[in-house]
Amino acid sequence: MHPLSLHLSPDGFPVFPFKVLGREVYTSNNQLGGIQIMHNNGVTHGTVCDDFEGVYTILLWLSYMPKSVYSPVPILKVKDPIDRTIDFVPTKTPYDPRWMLAGRPNPSQKGQWQSGFFDSGSFLEIMQPWAQTVVVGRARLGGIPVGVVAVETRTVELSIPADPANLDSEAKIIQQAGQVWFPDSAYKTAQAINDFNREGLPLMVFANWRGFSGGMKDMYDQVLKFGAYIVDGLREYRQPVLIYIPPQAELRGGSWAVIDPTINPRHMEMYADRESRGGILEPEGTVEIKFRRKDLVKTMRRVDPVYMRLAERLGTPELSAADRKDLESKLKEREEFLIPIYHQVAMQFADLHDTPGRMQEKGAITDILDWKTSRTFFYWRLRRLLLEDVVKKKIHDANPELTDGQIQAMLRRWFVEVEGTVKAYLWDSNKDLVEWLEKQLMEEEGVRSVVDENIKYISRDYILKQIRSLVQANPEVAMDSIVHMTQHISPTQRAEIVRILSTMDSPSST
Repeated sequence: MHPLSLHLSPDGFPVFPFKVLGREVYTSNNQLGGIQIMHNNGVTHGTVCDDFEGVYTILLWLSYMPKSVYSPVPILKVKDPIDRTIDFVPTKTPYDPRWMLAGRPNPSQKGQWQSGFFDSGSFLEIMQPWAQTVVVGRARLGGIPVGVVAVETRTVELSIPADPANLDSEAKIIQQAGQVWFPDSAYKTAQAINDFNREGLPLMVFANWRGFSGGMKDMYDQVLKFGAYIVDGLREYRQPVLIYIPPQAELRGGSWAVIDPTINPRHMEMYADRESRGGILEPEGTVEIKFRRKDLVKTMRRVDPVYMRLAERLGTPELSAADRKDLESKLKEREEFLIPIYHQVAMQFADLHDTPGRMQEKGAITDILDWKTSRTFFYWRLRRLLLEDVVKKKIHDANPELTDGQIQAMLRRWFVEVEGTVKAYLWDSNKDLVEWLEKQLMEEEGVRSVVDENIKYISRDYILKQIRSLVQANPEVAMDSIVHMTQHISPTQRAEIVRILSTMDSPSST
């Protein structure tokens, strides 16, 4: 089914009895394909009441997409200021992730609104009843359309209906914990990523996963396969992918592995809030593996003066049996008293390895952000990446042999040549580079920008290289081709060809 799939409400549908093995089992076709089936299992992305609302919803979804595969994403002018702060702040206690994305009514001030990350009223969720531990949809950031993947932090209920065709079946309600990928939510994430990629949308992932559900049933239900689908979707993504670990969120275990930027370094970047955490193991797990009770006891013997004195006295050979027993009892009491304290210290020490500063130092994330101002940062970063992609595509078309690293170095060199070494530091400013790239891409009659001029020379050098390789490989055929070609061009063009061929062996002026 096409990603833009809708379902009409069942009002007015005729009822037909369906027979299974000669028995009338199903009383309505809605039991096999109505909203309660198709919308709850993710086949249908949304529901509407009538055809008019269906057409309106499809047009609304299409408004987020480029008009063609060669067009940039449509950036609209919005009333929501891009430089505003974000009012709603994620908490340690479970909350509705839609509040983080779209805002909510202020609980403490009646009639007031707490703004979310995206433009007011722009977040449109899809596949809402299915796999509710993940929230996906489309939104706008400063008018830029993006695909969104966020995480449900609350425990949700999965309802499995009984099948009338099976007399032994019964309805089940299964609890699914928040911050965990289950088979259905992992598949939902992968499907959303693939849909947004085909639609040409940039992607924003608000990462807050503690890992994949690893129970026997989840393994049987192919949670590993659907996790691999997420990797496949990100590896093939052709638009910017910005991953952000929001405040009080954490990224752990296999969930880090499937959204790590090294999957697609050309398009993926990861950022973390100052109040977030990230690492393969949680501190509790690290301590259980690397700092068990025996290691805590060794540390007590090394640093606690009371424990050291008791241990020294216990090692005295002339102790009586009663004294030895008394010292062993005191030593055991001291251990039991210190164990919780030392365990807590070990937890804090392990947690220091999961801080954003440590993640940045190890190169796991690109930068550390503050939630309140992250909206402004991501807007300018996304604008820059989209404009850079336009320029990089032009350069790659001019010379397909250039790597992304070479193209990035070229862009930086051109920027320094235009702005001067004094302003070279502005290369790291997303806003300044957006203004420079827009100026370079703006077409003025009779004026060629520095970028366009350099791309012209790159194309010229690449074509000359191809001609040179043809001449070297088969000189006779190449000369016949050149003579044949010159018979159909003007004298001025012929003279230009002679000039170019005569300078082919000289070093390039570019």
